[in-house]
Amino acid sequence: MAENIHEYRIMADAKVIDGNGHVNNVVYVDWMQRAALSHAVTWRVEELMARDEATWFARRHGIEYLRPVFKDEEIKVCTWIESAERVKSLRRYEFFRGKEMVARGETEWVYVNTTTGRPKRIPLEMREFIRQVDQ
Repeated sequence: MAENIHEYRIMADAKVIDGNGHVNNVVYVDWMQRAALSHAVTWRVEELMARDEATWFARRHGIEYLRPVFKDEEIKVCTWIESAERVKSLRRYEFFRGKEMVARGETEWVYVNTTTGRPKRIPLEMREFIRQVDQ
């Protein structure tokens, strides 16, 4: 794991429990996005994107489920930026119930021009913020 890790906590309420009695698999993608957005707020990413007329689009998600999570369990999502190059960034996630890891995942994000919808080079200022966050 990277040294600079953002922690996001969430409670597994009844709405996310599926017919098997545990958190539905697709819920983890929502939790990953929430954790990423929570992390981004800490380093002014929205301000930089607005000025650059760009946004981040998820290109790919990958999740490895290690143990089921049940109703009313608190989950800590640890997230960090693994890399950022040209137009894309890789963000990793680890999910914990107490000290026990229950899942891990990653999202590849692509920086995109909001007008054209085409990938756009990550601006130097944002790459510098990402490096600071990841140190």
